Amino acid sequence: MLRKITEKVYAVGVNDFKRRLFDALIPLPDGTSYNSYLVRGEKTAVIDAVDPPFAAEWLRNIKAADCHPDYIIANHAEQDHSGALVDFIQAYPQAKIVTNAKCREFLLDLLRLPVEKFLLVEDKAALDLGCGLTLQFYFAPWVHWPETMFTFVPEENILFTTDFLGAHYASDDLYPRDEMIIYRAAKRYYAEIMMPFRVNVRKHLELIKTLAPKIIAPSHGQVYNHPEFILSAYTDWAGEDTKDALLLYVSMHDSVRHMTEIVRGELEAKNVTVRALDLTSADLGAVAMELVDARVVLLGTPTVLAGAHPVAASAVFLFNALRPKTKYLGLYGSYSWGGRAAEQLAAMLTAVKPEILPPLFFKGLPKPDEEKQLTAWAQDVAAKL
Repeated sequence: MLRKITEKVYAVGVNDFKRRLFDALIPLPDGTSYNSYLVRGEKTAVIDAVDPPFAAEWLRNIKAADCHPDYIIANHAEQDHSGALVDFIQAYPQAKIVTNAKCREFLLDLLRLPVEKFLLVEDKAALDLGCGLTLQFYFAPWVHWPETMFTFVPEENILFTTDFLGAHYASDDLYPRDEMIIYRAAKRYYAEIMMPFRVNVRKHLELIKTLAPKIIAPSHGQVYNHPEFILSAYTDWAGEDTKDALLLYVSMHDSVRHMTEIVRGELEAKNVTVRALDLTSADLGAVAMELVDARVVLLGTPTVLAGAHPVAASAVFLFNALRPKTKYLGLYGSYSWGGRAAEQLAAMLTAVKPEILPPLFFKGLPKPDEEKQLTAWAQDVAAKL
């Protein structure tokens, strides 16, 4: 579908309503989109490609604009935004692929494109399209790959941010109708993809504030015609403020569930806001989203073959990979004959260094005096908050 943003800028991307898993890992409760844009001056530029299975639909959208593209801008090499470049250069053999040197390197590896098709640009370079339109390029490495860049059309005051500020969300609406729905989709996306790079996120937010675009057009989700909404959300998520307690737990025979209820009850009695997720039913995206703001994470696990439950270990692996701003991590659980679950999980934390609270593991269902220890442990957590 061809959708007009301004008289000279159109959305030509595609929706993927049916996709339910991204990167063979990330759940997609709302599907996703592969956004692409067309800027028409005397010459025409397409900004970003789409996922290969949607190449034919994308090319039909471009054709509906009744123009012949001279350039395609590759802001990011990942295949959901570059894969259909192969189809594009077959349809428009005269067009040049405009990108930076690092992105070209990746595209040559990923897609085996002809090297002579590329036109390289430097940071803050401009490309004149004629009719009073220019494209300006701003390198934005590590949100979330090293080759990423933004494209800005100053005359239209539109910034194309590729994955940055995006959301896995498919909709026929070009702009958000309900910002709360998009807030949750964007927070999930930030948590899963951008959170490990929050220092760079803050840096590039400052760049965007300097450019002051009226419209921000990312490569997933909807176009922001009121960009202060998403910029404010990202400023909050990427900042260092934390709040509340997050309880993540696995329970095989209810011992850990019982411990979780004691901890939760004591924290709430101390006026601590608690969010609790059973890791056997919560998807990866939900866990990641809750990690964004968590000041303390308390992880409960039973012991399996002398170690942590694999689902609990997976949660710690995720915690280490996403590098949230969590200040404290507490480990608790149950065992039958022994084990080293706490030591095993602590050893997995190679990329983050929260303060690890003294672990608390009991044999079987906690006895009354052990329940008192658990209560005191929770009180110490509340005091830290």
